[in-house]
Amino acid sequence: MTLAAPDKPCPCGSGQTLALCCGPAISRAVPARTAEALMRSRYTAYVLQDIAYLKETLWPKFQPGFDAEATARWARESRWTGLTVLKVDRGEAPAREGTVLFEARYLAGAALHTHRELSQFRKSGGRWYYVEALSER
Repeated sequence: MTLAAPDKPCPCGSGQTLALCCGPAISRAVPARTAEALMRSRYTAYVLQDIAYLKETLWPKFQPGFDAEATARWARESRWTGLTVLKVDRGEAPAREGTVLFEARYLAGAALHTHRELSQFRKSGGRWYYVEALSER
């Protein structure tokens, strides 16, 4: 995928440019190094409507059931307004598992929504994958 504006701020809110933050993962140049980096790149993929990236970074066991049409509709019909990472547990580069608690804000219709999720991530073959949403602990 070619990034439309790599010198613009990254949608994930890291304070870096897209080219220095989520861009390399989304363009498939390098995989995300940590669970948090993957979560941020997945948020950015929603903003950029890169549905293939969302499927590719889903735990392989769940990829066959991925509903690309519904995911594309949600991404397209939402105006993504911000991401806040609230807590990260494990998920560093050498780890094999980790969790990230985050809030993603978006406008849908005339209402502002907050999607709060504790996400589980797992590494396999040197790549991080999103596994599932957990109930908050």
